[in-house]
Amino acid sequence: MSIQAVADKIKAKVESAGFDRSIKFDTGGDGVIVIDGNTLTTTDGPADCTIKLSLDDLESLIAGDLNPTMAFMTGKIKVEGDMSVAMSLSQLL
Repeated sequence: MSIQAVADKIKAKVESAGFDRSIKFDTGGDGVIVIDGNTLTTTDGPADCTIKLSLDDLESLIAGDLNPTMAFMTGKIKVEGDMSVAMSLSQLL
C-alpha cells in the first residue's frame, strides 16, 4: 500500500475526529502524512509531534494490528516533539 492509500484510508476519520493538534507520520523514503486538526496531507510540514515508523508498521497501526505502546517500547515507533499529542492519537486511529 502506498502512503497516499494509507492517507485516503484514514481521511474520513481524521475529518470527523475533532483533533485539535498536528502530528506527522514520517515513513522515511515512503513519504509522510501530516494531520493538522481535521485536515490531512501527504506534503511534509511542521507538526507538534512526529512519529517515525515504517510504512508497514503504519499500516498495521491503523489496522489495529500493532499495539502503539509495545511498538514504542520495542523501537518500531520513535516519537519526537510533544509526547502528549502522540498519546491522544487514540481518537484518530
